[in-house]
Amino acid sequence: MLKTIKKIFKYTAITFLAFIVVVFVFIGYLYYSADMLTPHYVSTSTEQVVTTGSLRKYRGNFLRHSKSGLWELKVHGSAFERGEAIGKLSSDLLYYQEKVFVDQIKEIIPSDGYLKFLRFFIVLFNRNLGRNIEEEFRDEIYGISLSCTDEFNFIGTGYERQLNYHSAHDLGHAMQDYMLVGCSSFASWGENSADTSLIIGRNFDFYVGDNFAKNKQVAFYNPEKGYKFASVGWPGMTGVLSGMNETGLTVTINAAKSNMPTASATPISILTREILQYASTIDEAYIIAKKRKTFVSESILIGSAKDGRAAIIEKSPEKIALFTGNGHQLICTNHYQSEAFSHDERNLENIRTSDSQYRFNRLDELLKENSPIDANKAAAILRNRKGLHDADLGLTNEMAMNQFIAHHSVIFEPGKRLMWVSTSPWQCGKYVAYDLNKIFSDSVDFEHEICTQELTIAEDPFIYQPEFKQLLIYKRLTPLIRKKIARKEKMDEHILKTYESSNPTFYYVHEVLGDYYLAIHQNSKALMHWRKALTMPIPKLGEKERIQEKINKNQ
Repeated sequence: MLKTIKKIFKYTAITFLAFIVVVFVFIGYLYYSADMLTPHYVSTSTEQVVTTGSLRKYRGNFLRHSKSGLWELKVHGSAFERGEAIGKLSSDLLYYQEKVFVDQIKEIIPSDGYLKFLRFFIVLFNRNLGRNIEEEFRDEIYGISLSCTDEFNFIGTGYERQLNYHSAHDLGHAMQDYMLVGCSSFASWGENSADTSLIIGRNFDFYVGDNFAKNKQVAFYNPEKGYKFASVGWPGMTGVLSGMNETGLTVTINAAKSNMPTASATPISILTREILQYASTIDEAYIIAKKRKTFVSESILIGSAKDGRAAIIEKSPEKIALFTGNGHQLICTNHYQSEAFSHDERNLENIRTSDSQYRFNRLDELLKENSPIDANKAAAILRNRKGLHDADLGLTNEMAMNQFIAHHSVIFEPGKRLMWVSTSPWQCGKYVAYDLNKIFSDSVDFEHEICTQELTIAEDPFIYQPEFKQLLIYKRLTPLIRKKIARKEKMDEHILKTYESSNPTFYYVHEVLGDYYLAIHQNSKALMHWRKALTMPIPKLGEKERIQEKINKNQ
């Protein structure tokens, strides 16, 4: 009997080890056979970048640093030529952007071992990413990558890194449960618009730290194929987050609830880039969207001067729908509205547990109060920091239009080819106006300011109020206190009082203070602050449950 047991154990162990070997061999095959479809171009240009003051020139392409603080890029030519020009004109900006991004990753994952595992995981996850990006866009990204530093080659080659960064945006959206994003947008036309023509406003609330948003870029493309277009993003970002083309077609994106993806597909920003470059109507945009498989769920708000209206393309990895709504207004936050997704479990859960429906209702309220909408009213709506019925949410609450994290905020008037882009801080600075009729007709001299200064929307008066200074104190002290909590170190009580008074009606201030007092073993104070947090507006059900769990565990 004992011999039989030993024999069974032996063969079971051998089978298990064989299985492990097969798994490792298979994973190794996947890793080493990963192919990003690296293009093969050799630059033949001997020209150098010429810098004059705030303007850089390279082969008829331009990059200038506007007085507004925005970087303004204008490029033309074939895909590789455009990419090469972008890289040469902005090599220092590419380095800064990448360093900020990598430093943020290192702050989240300080272990070198985990970072190496992350690289391994990214290679596996994105092993077919190149196949899901059209050759034109791969060529452009490759041209940019030639100017990237070798400092971060532990992540991958310059080309691999730049390709992967375009899918990082999607992974951020996939992790919406952890709140990296929470965008809001709207479109009004007909009786809801001051001049009856289409007007669109959007906040792009994608947050990877304030340093990541330091170098906002407005890019003006004159591609060899397709339509000329303008896009708002950051150096090296060739995908489209917010943009308008020469036909008056606009694109903005809002995350919807997704499962964590298991393999790469077409990044949303690359899909919207294709739409902006090759579509002039809502139907044409929808046809392009149907062709591409994406690995996260997204709402794409399309505005069209030709159609005189807007629509929302609701796309998930499994299905797609076109939502047109009723009347002359569309609102888009972070959940789906079409019949096709009305019984979708992820969407229903998102509506029930997140702040998306609350922001939707608040945006509807603001649009009604300010109708008919013009550019100045649109800016005021996008800057609004209150809740429903002007409730005090505390500053930076995700339930508000203005969460003080926006990478950028944009207003479009497609029929007039006008776009306004926010300047720092967040959407509180001036909205700079660009007349795309002039820029696309090459009648603008990049030696001077290219914005239409008489259409500038003034900065938000809020930045001159004492409350804004308090906001900056809150933002400065929060990470400092979180570090003290991690180290279980005590702080001066005066600093804690300053922190509490900087943003007293925001639930998270009291959650952080509760966490601090727990770390230094003052449980009664911790419980007091957590209970106080629960009396305030909290964006997500999961956040309420998290605080309640702390109370239950420590009372």
